[in-house]
Amino acid sequence: MLDPSGLEIVDRAECLALLATARVGRVVFTARGLPAVQPVKFLCGQDAVWFPAQAHTDLFGAAQDGVVAFEADAFDAGLETGWWVTVLGRAGVVRDCDLPQRRPDLSWQVPGGDLRCVRIPIEVVSGRRVTR
Repeated sequence: MLDPSGLEIVDRAECLALLATARVGRVVFTARGLPAVQPVKFLCGQDAVWFPAQAHTDLFGAAQDGVVAFEADAFDAGLETGWWVTVLGRAGVVRDCDLPQRRPDLSWQVPGGDLRCVRIPIEVVSGRRVTR
């Protein structure tokens, strides 16, 4: 099915499959009353997006029961084909999560920093595919 712009609408199952192939996404949140976007390395599983965040940052603050958007995409070099998926959910910091220790490759931070585990439940998901 196509949207009014002629883009293919991607169903929930395929959105989740596409998210599982991406390595970097963008978290959209509010910081000091203004919109903010930050790229993160992430994992997708258990009907949620998971990523580490440095404690005491705007992103970490927004992840404490804040509604956020998350977006990941992939396009060919000529921007003629590709896809994007957007997730909306109430982010939360997960206690007793060893993701930052188990997967240090998910962070651009200096090892040994105060990384915490953030979870965005996939409450609303939508996706589009661009084809020639």
